[in-house]
Amino acid sequence: MPCAALDSLPKDAWIIALALVLAYLLWQRKFFRDFCDETAGRLLLLAAVLMRLHHLPRRMRWFKSQMFSAGIGNVHVVLLVGLFIGMILAMQTGVELARFGQQDQLGFLVSTSMAREMGPFVTAIILAATFGSALAAELGTMSVSDELTALEVLSVDRVSFLVLPRVLALMVMCPMLTIFCDAVGILGGGFISVAQLNVSWGMYWDTAFSALQTKAQFIPIPKDVYAGLFKSFIFGGLIAIVSCSAGMAAQGGALGVGRATSRAVRDSIIATIIANYFLTWMIYS
Repeated sequence: MPCAALDSLPKDAWIIALALVLAYLLWQRKFFRDFCDETAGRLLLLAAVLMRLHHLPRRMRWFKSQMFSAGIGNVHVVLLVGLFIGMILAMQTGVELARFGQQDQLGFLVSTSMAREMGPFVTAIILAATFGSALAAELGTMSVSDELTALEVLSVDRVSFLVLPRVLALMVMCPMLTIFCDAVGILGGGFISVAQLNVSWGMYWDTAFSALQTKAQFIPIPKDVYAGLFKSFIFGGLIAIVSCSAGMAAQGGALGVGRATSRAVRDSIIATIIANYFLTWMIYS
């Protein structure tokens, strides 16, 4: 009788029971509890930023300063890396296409790859390693030296004063830098196509531009372009929230600042990769 009762249970009940057991076992591990605490703190910080968007006019001076640091301070790195990413894409795909006599499609592959994936992703990784680490180190230093506590004692809204302009600045500058990365990447692919793969400039640019002509259903710009810019907008917010949260939670002097900085870069890159998958699935499925 007990066996018959167990067999009569729906299959979904077994899946739910197994998930609950795994969740309980994970909860007994300290690293999983710490991960849940960090995730909850970042979500609360994101909610706090969204609730203070109307404070932006009062923080315009800091907002512009952070835009300069994130954009102008990193544009040369994005241009250099984007150029060589495009050249690598053209080299790797062009060699294989040449085996089948299809190297005239090289412009199509390079332009779509840069606009959809490589441009937003490479730009986000660069900003996570440069601006994100700087955010975590700056706020971490303020945390361990009790400057954040002093602001709280003075009744200064720390999220509005410190986090809001940094998050919005990175969300604005990441798509702008992505445009530069896409452009120089496609240009670098053209150099390789002409110099090493015997593709004419005219053929390369015709296929590159034709690949980006498909308009979105509701937005009058090419779908691949707006998809990449939307991704980079989300990536910028993720990097800023993760980095600010890690910096504000830093403890333990200089060692704590170093750990917070490394955790910010690591978690920003992981969050970017995971978000990239789900955004791609959402846009192109």
